This record gives sequence, structure tokens and C-alpha cells, in this order.
Amino acid sequence: MTARQLSNEDLSVTGAAQAKFSELFQQVGDEVVGVRVYATPGGCSGVSFGMSFTDQVDGERDGVLECEGFSVVVDDGAMQYLRGVEIDFIDRGDGNASFVFNNLQPIGGSGGCGTCGSSGGGCA
Repeated sequence: MTARQLSNEDLSVTGAAQAKFSELFQQVGDEVVGVRVYATPGGCSGVSFGMSFTDQVDGERDGVLECEGFSVVVDDGAMQYLRGVEIDFIDRGDGNASFVFNNLQPIGGSGGCGTCGSSGGGCA
């Protein structure tokens, strides 16, 4: 079974994040098929998010956002928290750079941290 295709309305990736992902993909082996975005319990909103390279896509549980030179893979469990989120890459200089998740919605009505931003962008 082929994985479900995600759209920019489901999840978007800014140009800066796409460029960094493309750079990172050139440093990993050919067996890597994408970047898996995952959710784990914890964090200020009750769920924290992370990313890792993956060599597997589960056609029954995963959605895939195709970007130029790489794919973003998200399973159904994480997608419920990530719908409408934008992945960005911010380089503050002096080695202080990171991927950030913008537009995260508060989970469970807790209001979250109040640090989530918003802006446009997406995979071409």
C-alpha cells in the first residue's frame, strides 16, 4: 500500500527548512527515504515533537509530504497534532540554529507555552 500524500495545508516546510533538509540529506546514506516527524508525551503543551531520518514508510499509517530532494513522513498519531503546522529553520548565528514548529495548536485546552508563531510557506 502506498502512503497517503500530504498537502501544504496538512503540513508545510519553509524555504529555509527545505534548504537545510536538502543539505543534511546529502550527508546520509541512500537508504534514507525521508525525515520522520514524531510526537512524544511531554513538553509544555503535553506533547513534544522531534525529527529523525527514516528508511521506512508505512503505507497504512504514514502520510508523506514530497519536497524537492526529500520527503517528510508523519504517522497518523503525530499528524493529529501537526495539522496546519509549519516547519522552519532558524539560524541565529554562533552555532545557534534549530528547526522550529510554527502554528502548533494548544493540546487539551492548556494554552501551551505561548511561544508558537505563524507565517506562510510550504513545499513546492
